[in-house]
Amino acid sequence: MTVTAEKMVTWCRGLLGDDPSEPKLPIEKYLAAIPRLPSLADLPSGTPVLIRGDVDAKPGAKIGDGDIRLRSMKGTIDFCRNKGWKVIIFGHIGREPEKSLAKVGTRLGEILGCEVAFISDWLDPATTCIKDETAATIQSAAPGSVILLENSRKYDIERVLWKAKPADLPKLAGQLAKLANEFTSKVAEVYIHEAFSAGSLDASSVAVPVGMKRVALGEYEAEQFDVQLQDCLDAQLVIFSGLKADKLDDMEAMIARGKIRTIICAGALSGSLRKAAAQLEGKDVNLGVAQDPAHKDKPYFAPSFRIEQAKKMLTEGRAKGIEFVLPVDCVIQDGSVVVEPGPGNEQFDVGPASGARFADAVTRFIAAHKNDKSPAVAFHNGVFGMFEDPRFENGTKSFVPQLKRMKDAGIKVYIGGGEGGASLERYGQPDWVTYVFTAGGTVLNALGSEPVPYLVALTMATKK
Repeated sequence: MTVTAEKMVTWCRGLLGDDPSEPKLPIEKYLAAIPRLPSLADLPSGTPVLIRGDVDAKPGAKIGDGDIRLRSMKGTIDFCRNKGWKVIIFGHIGREPEKSLAKVGTRLGEILGCEVAFISDWLDPATTCIKDETAATIQSAAPGSVILLENSRKYDIERVLWKAKPADLPKLAGQLAKLANEFTSKVAEVYIHEAFSAGSLDASSVAVPVGMKRVALGEYEAEQFDVQLQDCLDAQLVIFSGLKADKLDDMEAMIARGKIRTIICAGALSGSLRKAAAQLEGKDVNLGVAQDPAHKDKPYFAPSFRIEQAKKMLTEGRAKGIEFVLPVDCVIQDGSVVVEPGPGNEQFDVGPASGARFADAVTRFIAAHKNDKSPAVAFHNGVFGMFEDPRFENGTKSFVPQLKRMKDAGIKVYIGGGEGGASLERYGQPDWVTYVFTAGGTVLNALGSEPVPYLVALTMATKK
């Protein structure tokens, strides 16, 4: 089916949440709508299959170093090769267009135990046409072959939806439609998404599927959503931290599921809640630069509407019996510990009194769930401060052992990935928790307020 510019406008409006006929759905409904890898089993040998792969990796000296995302694709690629399909993998590395996937292709070949052909220049950006030599390479490839395309962010078209607004779509749609049509006519008509971490509005993840005849979730990706994430949806304890005040939206969505009983909140994110809690008691807390309008363009800035949102969350949450455990001190830029940041200062870590308060909350959570028939679930997202700097690592460093305490007590402990996973590597051991996701942003989207873009795209492709 040829994708028209008009069709692409409608499609992208659905992606951006601007189409009333494509309302936001609970994560469960997206997952129920999308086929899984075995649904493609009837495809004959020699069928070209396009895989949006999790190739954003930095391979180390040997297999197992820096290539966890590449290894996560092995099951899906092996399935395809065993069926005799031609496997074409594409995706990005980093955010810089000049980065190359050449070394990733070499490591992927080592992991798969086969040759991986690498095409370094596959698209003509002037015409948005896939080059004839690329199409010829795919056409002549033997069944079971694996081909990797160079960094998709090398081309501007991959990134045009990152900051797009609905009003921008008519001028972008023609080029995006051309890209989708080029893929279906010259590469493949079957699309598998096996890039769990690829939560951005990359054209490869959200626009290319529109023209595909068949789509599916990859094996690893499906397992992440169908198994591990399902536990996190039922988490009774959430340790929530981060730099951005807008993560309050994600926290609000998680609370709305009705399972959370305790929230430990730290980082700049906690500022809105801490100020709101004080104002509800007729007091106030000075958040320093986080409440200074001169810093309104910074992610940590807490505007007045966030304070009001936090008040509503606290009032309604407490009425439902949810305990909010908030910081009572912090470490500012000069390394000193203060009760509140104060004018001109910025919070870079939680203080020792807050750490003790968090540990006590963990103790009470363990005690409250020691006799549960099914294991309780705790979800840990983010870190408590700028832990990369030794002056601001103590809050995070002192809390990581609390994860082990919960795991040892029979609680399922999940880490959202990203900085949370990095802090476990630095201050703990892998077996201190139940599971660490490889993509914190995707997990937070899935649990929070915004749908995962590629799940939206795959759902629309399935309905088409």
